[in-house]
Amino acid sequence: MIIRDKTSNLALLFAWQGTILPTVLPALTFVVLISAVIGYLTSHHMLNVPEVPAIGFTIFGIILSIFLSFRNNACYDRWWEGRKLWGALIANSRHIARDSHVLPDRERRILMYRVMFFTHLLRNRLRKTNTPFKLDTHHLALEQHALNHLDQHINAAQFVLECIQKDLVQLLRQGLISDIIYSTLNRHIVELGNIQAGCDRILSTPLPFSYSVLLHRTVYCFCFILPFSLEADLGIWTPIVVGLIAYLFLGLDALSAQLEEPFGLEENDLPLDSIVRLVEREMLSSLGEELPDTILPIRGNLS
Repeated sequence: MIIRDKTSNLALLFAWQGTILPTVLPALTFVVLISAVIGYLTSHHMLNVPEVPAIGFTIFGIILSIFLSFRNNACYDRWWEGRKLWGALIANSRHIARDSHVLPDRERRILMYRVMFFTHLLRNRLRKTNTPFKLDTHHLALEQHALNHLDQHINAAQFVLECIQKDLVQLLRQGLISDIIYSTLNRHIVELGNIQAGCDRILSTPLPFSYSVLLHRTVYCFCFILPFSLEADLGIWTPIVVGLIAYLFLGLDALSAQLEEPFGLEENDLPLDSIVRLVEREMLSSLGEELPDTILPIRGNLS
C-alpha cells in the first residue's frame, strides 16, 4: 500500500510510483498516437475520416461512466471490507493478550505464539505464498512433523485455531481455568475463525468474470473510437484532450482491477506484512520478549 505525504499538490501532480499511470501507459500512448496521426493526416487533407455522431458517443460515454462507477464502488467495498477484517484481527489479538493473563505462563506463551502463527499463515493463504515464520517455533508446542507438513495442509490457519481450541478444552477439563474464562477466550478464537472466513469469501468470490470483461472491452473500444469523434471539433488539441479522457477511463478500469483483489502484492493492495508484524510486536511486548523490527515503507510502498 502506498504511504505518501498528500500535503504537496505539486508532488501529487507529478507522482509516478504507486499511481495507475504506469499500468495504462501503453494503451494510453497508443490512443494518443492514433489521435496525433489522424489529426496530422486530416489537417493536410490526406485523410477524410467520417465523424462519429456526437449524440451517440455522448450517450455511450455517460452509460460507460455509470457502470465504471458501479464497478469501482464494488471493488473498493471489497478492499475496505478486507481492511476492516484485518483491523478486527488486530483488535482480537489485543483482547487475547489481555484476557490470557489468567493462564499459566507456559500455556499463555503457547497461546500467544499460536495466534501470531495464525496471522502469519492467514497472510500466506491469502497471498498464496510460503513465507517462513521467523519467530522461535519451539514456543508453538507443535510436533515437528506437523510443522513440516503445514504447507500441504488443506487449511493450515484453521489447523492452528483447532490446536488452540483443543488446549483450552484440556485446560478446562484439568480445572486450570473456569468455564467463564474458557468462554471468554473461546469467543476470541471463534472471531479469528470468522475473520478468516470473511477473507476467504473475498478471495474466492471475485466480481463476475463476464461483467469485468464486458466493461474492460467497452472501455478500450470507447478510448480507441474517441479520436474519430473529437478530431473534427478539436483539431490540433485532439491528442491532448483524448489523452486526458482516455487516462480517466483506462485508469478507473485498471484501478478497479487492483482493488478487486485486496490481499495481493500490488502497490495499492493491503499491507498484510506490516499488519502481521504489528501483531507480532504487540504480543511479544506483552510477553516481555525481544521485538522484531518494524516494517518500513520502501519508496513509499508499505508491503
